[in-house]
Amino acid sequence: MKTPPFVRTQTYKQPSRSRRQNPAKSQPSISFGDYAHRAIRKHFKKSTKYEAAVLEDHDPEPLHQMRVGMRRLRTALLIFAPAINLPEAASRQQIIAIAKRLGRVRDLDVMQIWFQRYLENAAVPPAETRQMEQILISLHQRRDKQFSRMQKLLAGQHYHQCVESFQTWLHQPTYRPIATLPILDVLPDLLLPLISRLLLHPGWLVGTTVENGKCHASVVVSPELLGNYLEHEGAAVHDLRKQIKGVRYQTEFFVEFYDETFRAQTRDFRDLQDILGEIQDGIVLSEFLAGELGDYWQNMVPTLVNYLQQQRYQLWQQWQTKKKKYLDMGFRQGLRQQMLMPTTPHSEN
Repeated sequence: MKTPPFVRTQTYKQPSRSRRQNPAKSQPSISFGDYAHRAIRKHFKKSTKYEAAVLEDHDPEPLHQMRVGMRRLRTALLIFAPAINLPEAASRQQIIAIAKRLGRVRDLDVMQIWFQRYLENAAVPPAETRQMEQILISLHQRRDKQFSRMQKLLAGQHYHQCVESFQTWLHQPTYRPIATLPILDVLPDLLLPLISRLLLHPGWLVGTTVENGKCHASVVVSPELLGNYLEHEGAAVHDLRKQIKGVRYQTEFFVEFYDETFRAQTRDFRDLQDILGEIQDGIVLSEFLAGELGDYWQNMVPTLVNYLQQQRYQLWQQWQTKKKKYLDMGFRQGLRQQMLMPTTPHSEN
């Protein structure tokens, strides 16, 4: 994406190659720009090193790793945007487009694996087993189509221009003036807005009532009623999961500048993301089954319906327990304070 005229700035060269290659732990005064370069280089390499294995398609894991790398690279471009000047072909929008194409194949891989494991581990009646086998055939056909589209993208001009643009920028990076500031000076300004937006998200209050300034969890009386409840409120919870994921990825870039409490917090973000992700997976799975089997799909696979309801209900109870502290004013203030106290990493001997 081209830089708008009102923020276009003077080009800054990378200070020196030798300084760039030293890790932050041996460079306590590393600049914002140097640290951005290091992070972008790391995740660009991870994003591209699996390309050949992905196209060989012998194992779903390389695709998963390439997608994760693209997501991390996308996040790096977002959080380090104030410091870097990237060419248009290496923009965050290009990475988003590539990641989406990879994601369509990966999501089908995950769904295939889920159904296979369900058939292997659950006591499924013969009639439902036949339904599941037909669904697996349909998933395989869908996956073939999406994989073909992904192949075309990875062989196409836009993808190769994107890769070449990143390689050029990594060899000869250009920056905005703020890139020269020490990373420690800018970290609170990077992280505090993330935390503030997260804590203000309305998804925290789904399943919660507020009385006299205090939050109280609402009771969902059965797994069946929870499904109806999420039909109306699920979008806010899903959006909160996406925001938690973004905050997790962005805070993980900076764990070396904070203490163990900060590291533990990034792990807690991951746990929250996983719980809400599994709830969302159940919703997506239900929508997929409705599309495959029709409006009365629940009558066709009652064992699976009961399994999904019980899983969702257990996850919802976990979520209610985990989110309590994020509604506590003392915890919220402590979380903000954490972001204000980065420290110089210990130098390696």
